[in-house]
Amino acid sequence: SSSGKTTFTKRLAVQLIAQGLRPYPVSLDDYFLPREEMKRRGLADFDDIAALDLDLLGRHVEELLSGKEVTLPRYDFRTGTREQGPKLKLARDEMILAEGIHALNPALLPEEIGKDAFRIYVSALTQLNLDSSVRLHTTDTRLLRRIVRDAAFRGYSAEDTLRLWPNVRRGEKRHIFPYQGRADMMFNSALVYEWSVLKPRVEPLLLQVRDPRLKIEAERLLATLRWIVPYEGNEIPATSILREFIGGGILRAYYPTPLERSSGR
Repeated sequence: SSSGKTTFTKRLAVQLIAQGLRPYPVSLDDYFLPREEMKRRGLADFDDIAALDLDLLGRHVEELLSGKEVTLPRYDFRTGTREQGPKLKLARDEMILAEGIHALNPALLPEEIGKDAFRIYVSALTQLNLDSSVRLHTTDTRLLRRIVRDAAFRGYSAEDTLRLWPNVRRGEKRHIFPYQGRADMMFNSALVYEWSVLKPRVEPLLLQVRDPRLKIEAERLLATLRWIVPYEGNEIPATSILREFIGGGILRAYYPTPLERSSGR
């Protein structure tokens, strides 16, 4: 969770296009069940693979690989509903870039469909230390990213994110970490300067936490942030993975138009 998978996928797509290939980013997040359906099934968060509509995903991938056109869904995290997205049809020389926290899970797709996939594991492995014996935890980096992103794009308060975080961690241990060994490649998305960028954005959110059970965790994070020099400038590259969490990114999913197809672009 919050490893920068979406931006990594878009940047990978740019490089593949530069090599003359045709990738189509497909976000597994768009296949989440509607919020009301999740409640009906007793699902507390999105970090359980049961929160994905696996039947719809499997059908769409099978139809795409057989040359049929499908209408991709788009998930609105603010309303918890799925809407219609762009139409997509693959030619023989085109590929799908599937991105999501459950992309390595063998339950995602039937074996005959997923057997030719090349799998990449993306994680933010923070390498910074406060001193020779105290390091900044990788999990805290992802938590700060998520608090900032959830507040900016998903309508969640820091309390909401902190309340869900234990479920996220349990979901990772059950549904993500056991399958990281299936990856063909690993990418480290941590940035040496990101705590400085996140600090002025996340501190006001953490200071709003009032629930006594969550305030302890908020104060722990605030205590660590006191050691960090804040950066409030705007020189973060517009293609940076950090833009996925703070906003201002310029990368968009790429879907060639019929004109581009016919002209061979």
